Amino acid sequence: MIAVTGFEGQAVGVLGLGRSGLATARALVAGGARPLLWDDSPEARAKAEAEGFATTDLTRAAALEGMAALIVSPGIPHLYPAPHRVIARALDLGVPVDNDIGLFFRSFATAGWDGFDQPARVICVTGSNGKSTTTALIHHILEVAGRPTQMAGNIGRGVLDLEPAVDGEVIVLELSSYQTDLARALTPDVAVFTNLSPDHLDRHGGMGGYFAAKRRLFAEGGPDRAVIGVDEVEGRYLANQLSEGPGDDRVIRISSGQKLDAHGWAVFARKGFLAEWRRGRQVASIDLRGVAGLPGAHNHQNACAAFAAVRTLGVSPKVIEEAFHSFAGLPHRSQLVGERNGVRFVNDSKATNVDSAAKALQAFLRIRWIAGGLGKEGGIAALAPYLGAVAKAYLIGHSARDFALQIGDTPHEICETMDRAVAKAAAEAEPGDVVLLAPAAASFDQYPNFEKRGEDFSARVQAVLKG
Repeated sequence: MIAVTGFEGQAVGVLGLGRSGLATARALVAGGARPLLWDDSPEARAKAEAEGFATTDLTRAAALEGMAALIVSPGIPHLYPAPHRVIARALDLGVPVDNDIGLFFRSFATAGWDGFDQPARVICVTGSNGKSTTTALIHHILEVAGRPTQMAGNIGRGVLDLEPAVDGEVIVLELSSYQTDLARALTPDVAVFTNLSPDHLDRHGGMGGYFAAKRRLFAEGGPDRAVIGVDEVEGRYLANQLSEGPGDDRVIRISSGQKLDAHGWAVFARKGFLAEWRRGRQVASIDLRGVAGLPGAHNHQNACAAFAAVRTLGVSPKVIEEAFHSFAGLPHRSQLVGERNGVRFVNDSKATNVDSAAKALQAFLRIRWIAGGLGKEGGIAALAPYLGAVAKAYLIGHSARDFALQIGDTPHEICETMDRAVAKAAAEAEPGDVVLLAPAAASFDQYPNFEKRGEDFSARVQAVLKG
């Protein structure tokens, strides 16, 4: 646990008692603070009380008076579409509002570091798509390289649940826009921006606010090195703002598709090959085509981001290539769950929107596509350019019939349930086909979350393989 410093003997509000909220409460106690806990959910309050915490109704008018800070869980709106009423009260009273990420950065370094031969480092990864895979891949490479490392944030455990750093350790954090938007302290050693596509726009007041939330990790934090995906204009703009000129190698530009040979330091993937260029010449290359855990151009971008991040720490290209080949991938993200008679079954349940589904559809040559669920605004009409590899679509869930109307002449069948879709796709698949779950929709019509949907797909596939 990271004990939170700076609030000894003071009252600190904790709003939201999920994973990060309870970890924050424990860390505040460890640092000598007096946490005042609240959640609008009676079930969440009961869970906190079962752990031995008292809860305090922070919605009462006088509850925040004299409070040193209010720590907010990431799912609670603090600005758009409207601040939660407790946060609005804190703003009126001038009570500093922060989150667990801000507390982590103000408390992580300790006097014990004076005895380290190498200080601990923090790598933070943000972006719209690929940040979980990139974070996990960086962590995996460091493990293969024999470096002490821990992973947390928007993946795995909460940041304040981490163990205090040891000599030379590298902490790898995945940070969402909700987390970067509110943190009062952001001081990573290396910051990674994967890409940007529309998401969470109601929470950030539009695309500009969404980008601004991501940009804070770089503008507020001042990392020693910035790894920036430049396949969108926002990334190119951010790289331009952070660099002093084309030769500035504090900014490492990455791309999937573009050749980047005019900058001080760049890593890019083209036609399945990753290349590292420094000061106008190639210094390393890796063939990604046989890396099973990183299929498709979007994963090649993730590979470039992870490669660049660990190269700033001195990890050799040979070790990175070895780690790429032993990386199994993350559950529900282009995850190979089985193979039979030349047919592969891939679980990309995390592809809950059009942009992520488009990336999945570009990763394979001939696809039996399982899609559907609770469709999002605009449906899937924008996927039309990416349906050329789809041999047939098997549509499930609430939006199955709407999706059928939006995929034109693509062969399809309305299956409604995962069981029927997997069975039909498996029965009709031919050697070389990929049965791909990439729903392009939320899961909440049939499942509590995308993980449960992916688990159901995987279980159905395993039943087919055993049969």
